[in-house]
Order: sequence, then structure tokens, then C-alpha cells
Amino acid sequence: MGAYPRGIVSRLLQEGRIFEHWAHEACVIPIEDYGLFKRRMQGRRVHRWYGDVIGGDPALAERVLAEIRERGALASRDFEGENPEGMWNSKPAKRMLEALWSAGELAVNGRRNFERLYDLPERVIPRRALEAPMPEEATFLRELVVRAVRARGALTDAAIVEHWRFTNGLRRIRPQLDALVAEGTLRRLAAEDGGAPFYVLPDAPLDLPKPTAAVLLSPFDNLIWDRRFTERLFGFRHMIEVYKPAHERRYGYYVLPFLRGDRLVGRADVKADRAAGVLRALAFHPEDGVRESAALRTALEGALARLARLAGLEQVEHHRGA
Repeated sequence: MGAYPRGIVSRLLQEGRIFEHWAHEACVIPIEDYGLFKRRMQGRRVHRWYGDVIGGDPALAERVLAEIRERGALASRDFEGENPEGMWNSKPAKRMLEALWSAGELAVNGRRNFERLYDLPERVIPRRALEAPMPEEATFLRELVVRAVRARGALTDAAIVEHWRFTNGLRRIRPQLDALVAEGTLRRLAAEDGGAPFYVLPDAPLDLPKPTAAVLLSPFDNLIWDRRFTERLFGFRHMIEVYKPAHERRYGYYVLPFLRGDRLVGRADVKADRAAGVLRALAFHPEDGVRESAALRTALEGALARLARLAGLEQVEHHRGA
């Protein structure tokens, strides 16, 4: 996203200008879309990971809501209970908090460090948003389809489904895509590679100047979120290796794809040493066919310096081979 003040997300949540809910993953969304997402909240009463947590233990649901009603916004650690099964298995109160939030019965009003703070929706979400009507299924799908294309510029039907993580997505959105094309809200374009067509806005320019920027991308950037789509566009197979044991990693622990112009030309393994105020460039792996040159090195140095500034670090240090 570029530079933004630390703490701004929590502040905007507390001011009711954005809300947090499921887009492709948990995302911050403009408050104007709250009514639209009521349909997704309704569809998430059965949690996608934990199942029917609310229906399975309504007494616990009420106890959790009562605690928040009385004490104000709370995080999962504010509830009693231990989790003996490891970090991927949540204690009952944490699961219930996430289930109630997914169903729209709680809202996120900020964070304590990285932990969500859950509160009653009426204490977080403006009344106009709470009272906004829930759209019909077709309207919900059409609106989200157009938002995805507007945000990303050009998407296939499968990429639109992945952008929102629609269940039974292709079957649900294809009639809406046909209708949007027929009415002129979207254009459908054939692709030279013979693959699935792309959808763009009707006035989308198709012959743009070649970009010149050079930037290190977050592993969760929209440009590379959809692995199959990224591979089709750039011939670049992205992988996140933070969950792998060190000896199984190919590129490194926290690897950022390097976008230069209109190509993904390499991957940088970086680490923030906040105590020392240093961004450590541990390794750089150019893609096959990318020639290392002074221009490439200069572009990478600029991208690393920009990343250091955004992370509040004072300097960049290169390790051998980086």
C-alpha cells in the first residue's frame, strides 16, 4: 500500500470508516460496503474452519456476548481457558469469538498488538451501515464482480472467484458475468494465449506505456495472490516458505517477489532487525533468463531502500550473495 501512519487501521475501525470481514481473506473494507457484506455474514454462520460453533454451544455464545456487553471490547486472551493442542487449535472462546465475528454478531474495533479486539456491532459500526438492507444474491454477486475487476484491472472468471473466495463460484458468477457484458458494464476480451478470456471495465485502456517502477511485493499483494493467475501472466510461480522447515526452503524464510517494470524478475529474502534499525537483505534470486546487471542492481537497491523506509528502518545491509 505504500506509506501510511502506524495505528491508522485501528483508528479507522474505531471511527466506523472501515470494517473487517472476509474478502479473499480477512480484509479491511470501506464502511459503505457493510450492507453488501451482510449476505456474506449470513452465509458464514457456519464457520468455514470450525463448523457450527454458535449452534453447537449457544450457551457459550451468550456468555461471550455478555462479557463483551459488560466489559467492552475484548481479545481472545481476555477469556479464561487453555489451549493444550498447539497454535493451530483454538480454545473454545477464541473459536466462538471468530464465529460470532464471521456471522456479524461481533465487529472488530481495533487491535492490541496483533490480536483482534471484538466488540458489539452497534458500538463500532455506524447506524446507517447497520440498517442498510441486505442485497439479493444476484446483486451481491454483480457488485463484487465489478469491484474485483475495477480493483485489479483485468481478471478471468476463475480469478474473480479466487479474489472473493466464492463457494461454487464459477457456477454462481457466470450468469452475472454474461448479464454484465450484455448491459455494457464489463467487456469480455479474448486472450492471445488461447486461455480463458479476461473481463475489463468498458473504458479500460488496453495500450498503456510500459511501467518503469521497481518494487518488492508483499507475499499477499493482490498482484500475486492468485498463484495460477500470476503464473499465467508472468510465468512466475510464487511460493510462501515460512511454514517449511529451514532445510526444505528453496529461496528463504520471508521472500518478496521483485517487480521491475512489467516483469517479476526475482525474489529477495529479507529480514527486519528492528533492534538494530536495519533491513537485512539475505539473498536475491533472479528468475531464469534475467541477466544480472548494474541497472538491475540499482533498481533493487532502490526497492530495498523504499522498503526500509516503510518499515521504519534506518539502513539496508547486504549479506553475501544478496
